[in-house]
Amino acid sequence: MRMAKVGLLFETEPMQRRWQFGLNVFQLYIEEILAHAGIPYTAFHRLEELEQYDIVIAGMVRDGQETAEALWRFANEGGVLIGYRGLNKLAARLGCQREQVTGAGYAHMAASPYPSEPMRYAEAEAWVLEESGGMEATAVGLLHEARPDGAAAGPVLLSFRTGQGSIHRWAVDVPVLIAQMQQGSSPVLDDGVPAKDGSGAVDEGIHKADDRFEMDWELDRGATGTGLLYFNHPYADYWREAIIGQLLQAAAEHGLTLPFIDLWPDGVDNVALLSLDSDLNDNAAAAAALDLLEQLSVRSTWCIIEPGLSEDTYARAKRAGHELAMHYNAHERDGGEWSRDAFREQNEWVKLATGEADIVSNKNHFTRYEGWGELFQWCEAFGIQADQTRGPSKRGNIGFPFGTCQPYRPIAWFDEENRLYDVLEIGFLTMDLNYPSLADDSVITPFLERAQRVRGVAHFLFHHYHIHHQPSVHEAAGKVVREAKACGFQFWTSREINDWERSRRAMKLQMDTIDAIELVGASAEHDAVIWMPVSKDAGAEAAELRYGVPCVRKVISACA
Repeated sequence: MRMAKVGLLFETEPMQRRWQFGLNVFQLYIEEILAHAGIPYTAFHRLEELEQYDIVIAGMVRDGQETAEALWRFANEGGVLIGYRGLNKLAARLGCQREQVTGAGYAHMAASPYPSEPMRYAEAEAWVLEESGGMEATAVGLLHEARPDGAAAGPVLLSFRTGQGSIHRWAVDVPVLIAQMQQGSSPVLDDGVPAKDGSGAVDEGIHKADDRFEMDWELDRGATGTGLLYFNHPYADYWREAIIGQLLQAAAEHGLTLPFIDLWPDGVDNVALLSLDSDLNDNAAAAAALDLLEQLSVRSTWCIIEPGLSEDTYARAKRAGHELAMHYNAHERDGGEWSRDAFREQNEWVKLATGEADIVSNKNHFTRYEGWGELFQWCEAFGIQADQTRGPSKRGNIGFPFGTCQPYRPIAWFDEENRLYDVLEIGFLTMDLNYPSLADDSVITPFLERAQRVRGVAHFLFHHYHIHHQPSVHEAAGKVVREAKACGFQFWTSREINDWERSRRAMKLQMDTIDAIELVGASAEHDAVIWMPVSKDAGAEAAELRYGVPCVRKVISACA
C-alpha cells in the first residue's frame, strides 16, 4: 500500500470575501483536527495543484462552475474528494437534491468506523439522493431534527464512486461544529442562559468561559446514581472520530494507507491531570495537599494567585515534581482586572514569587473570561503555552459542556483571519468534588470512562484550601487518583502534556513502503507509536482497531 497524500483546499478569494463581511472561516479548523490526530496533510490554495494529492478535503472553495469542474475531474480521474456541508455545485450532477438548512439535532451513524452514540450538531444541510445516474452511491447515518428521537432529516454522509475516484459529502460542517462546541458560537459579551432547574446559574453577573456553550440543558445531560446531572457526552471528540475514521477508510478503499501518530507515547494509554488552585493562599492547606499528593504518589499542576504562598511551600512543591503555574485573576470582586496589563503584571509576579523563570501554564481564577481570543493573545505574548480556563463553574454543568477533553489549539475570530493560536487548551471536567455546594464523587467513574473512551485528558481541579478544611473533598481527591490509576491513567502535569503534544506535532511521518516508515525531525522524551491502517487481508491478524479501522502498531524512537 502506498501512503496517501492529503491536501486541504482553501481558495483565497472566498475566504477573503467572508472576512471582508465580518464572517468566520472556521472551516480552517480541519487543520487543527488533523494535526492533533497526527495525520500528515498539506494546505494549498490553487486548483492547479489538485493533481498533486490523492485525497482532497474541500475546506473553502469558490461557488462557481470552474471550481466544480476541477473538483469533478479530480475525483473522476482517481482522487478522493471530501466535503463538509459544501460541494453543493455537484449535487445535481450526483443525482441529489439539496434540502433546507435545519437547526440543531442529533446524528446517528450506527456503523463502523463511526461512533455509536448520537452526536449533537448545530445545523445541517442534507442532500437527498434522487437518482444515482449509474454511479454507486451509499448513504450512511441519519440526521434527527431537534432531539435524538426527532424527525428524520436526511443522511449524515453520502459517498459516491465517480469514475476511478470517489466523492464523500457530510451534511454537517464538522470542523465548524467542533470549533463552536469548544469555544462557543459567539464571544462572551454578557451572561449565559441558566438551567431552568437552578443547577446551572451561569447568569450570576460574572463573565466566564461557560457563559457560551452549545449544549442543551435538557437533552445533553445525564445523571449519576445519586441523581447528579452532568454533560455526559464529548460530542466534539465523537465528531473527530467520525471524520478521521471516514478519512482513513476512504484511503483504504482506494488501495492507500494513511499512517498517523498516536495521541500518547509508547507505554501511555490514558492521561489524567490534577490541578490545584491556591485561592486564599493558606500555607497549612498547601502543606496538607502536599502530604496527600505524596501519599498518592502523584504529581500535579499548582496554579498560584497573588499574594501567593511561602518560599518554603514552593520549594517543597518543586522538590516533589509539581508544576508551578499562573492563576490569572480577572475577577473584580477579588481585586482582579480583565486587561492585557493585568495579565502581564501577574505573569511577572508569579515568576518572581516562585523563582520559576519558565512558567508555561495558566488557569483563570473563577474561569473568568471575556470576548473571544484576548486571553490566548495574552498567553502568546507572555510565554504561556498551555491554558486550563475552559471548564465548568457550576454544579450542574460539569463534565463536557464544551464537547471535548482533548488538548487543542483554539481558533481566532475573523478579525485575525481565523488563525490558530499558539496555545494549547486543556480544559477541566469538574472542581472540588464533595464540596457541599458542588458535585459529589459519583461522577468520577463516568468521567474516567468517557475520557478513556476518546483517549483525552481526565482533568480534575481542586483547591488546597478545600482539601485541608473539607474532609469530604480530601477524600474525593484521593478517590480520583486511586480510581484513575486503577483504570490505567497516568498522571501528567500540564507542562508535560504541553511538551508532549508540541513535540508530537513537530514529528513528520515519512514512508517508502509499508515496512519502511520513519519520523523526520523528531525530538521528544518519549518514543512515539505509529498506527498503519491496513486492508482486512493484509496483516489483519496483528491489527487493532483505531478510529474503527484495522491498524498495525509500530513504535519508533522519537528521542533526540
